[in-house]
This record gives sequence, C-alpha cells and structure tokens, in this order.
Amino acid sequence: MPDPKPVPPTYVDATRLWVDSRPRAWVQRRGEAAILRRLGGEVRGGTVLELGTGRRGTGLRLALDVFGADRAEGVERFPASVAACRAAVADLGDRVEVREGDVTALAAEDGSYDAVFAYHVLHHAEAWRDVVGEAARVLRPGGRFYACEMTARFVDSRPLRAVAFHPADGDRPTPTALATACRDAGLDVVAQETRLAGCWTALVATRP
Repeated sequence: MPDPKPVPPTYVDATRLWVDSRPRAWVQRRGEAAILRRLGGEVRGGTVLELGTGRRGTGLRLALDVFGADRAEGVERFPASVAACRAAVADLGDRVEVREGDVTALAAEDGSYDAVFAYHVLHHAEAWRDVVGEAARVLRPGGRFYACEMTARFVDSRPLRAVAFHPADGDRPTPTALATACRDAGLDVVAQETRLAGCWTALVATRP
C-alpha cells in the first residue's frame, strides 16, 4: 500500500458535539438505519453487536426497534461514554448491554452474533481494516455486517479536518476499500450504496 497523503491540520476538535447530538441521532434513525435495513433486511430475533456506541445509545435502540433484534450489545472505547450510554439505554433493561472494549480486538468468541453494526466508527480507528476483520470473526455463518461511513473524500477534506480530529495516518475508508476489506476478511458483499459524490457509503456483507 502506498504511503498515505498527509492530512490537513485540526484546529478545534468539535467531534463530540456532532457525534452525540440530537440531529445526528435523527439522521441515523431516519436515514442511515432505513438504508441499511433496505440493503440487508432485518435481524428478527437475533443477538447483535454495535461497535462504538457513543453516549446516546442510538444504534442499540435501532437494532431493537428497526432491525428487530431481541438483544443488542455494544462496545465503546471511552469509560465516560460507556457510563453515559448505559444510563441512556437503562429503560431497555437486560435486552441491552454496554461494555468497555477495543473494537480492533473484541473479547467476544468466534461466531457470537447474528449481526454487527458499525455506524461511522471505522474512520475513527487507526487500524480500521482490523475492525472489519473482528466484525467478520464474531459473526455466525449467515450473519450480517452493516456499516455506513463518511469516506476519505469527506473526512480528510480541509473544512471538516479543521474542526474534527481523526487519526493522522490518512488511511480512511473509501467505498472500494471498504468492500475490499470485507472480502479480505472472508465476507460476501451483498449490497452497497454510495451517495453525496462519494462522501458517504453504506454496505452490508454476510459471513458465508
């Protein structure tokens, strides 16, 4: 792989203001989850995992409400976010569990889940292909990986980079790279949709 291009500098990191905002949750529910369900269907009665829950737990609720899962587990890197997310989804009882963990090295055993969800978590990871590999590992045969991402075209653009910190290696997902990473991890890409002039992509892949 060629050396990545240097990325523009970050002056003010306002990432958290968007990630856990009400507008972000609305976009995730009304737009992204609906697209992912159309591309990959529901996970009726399944046990699923969300990578990077954030503080609001929106993705965990969507797994139950939109995709029909019976149980949703989440992994989040930051202890403060884990605590906030647990409080946000406390009304869901034992149908939801949130744990602190590393999405590049999941504690779950092989074949633990019927689906894995990744809402804009890959471009925050320094080794995002390892995250895809872990998602593939913990899926049961026939399980689905649902991902949507802001791509390198947007994440490493000068305007966004100025106000949002991301890893400095310059290796961010592109639509093609995301599909290739899934195939390299042993998944079959069943559907992908790219919008906003290549700045956003949604993908569903299955484990054979």
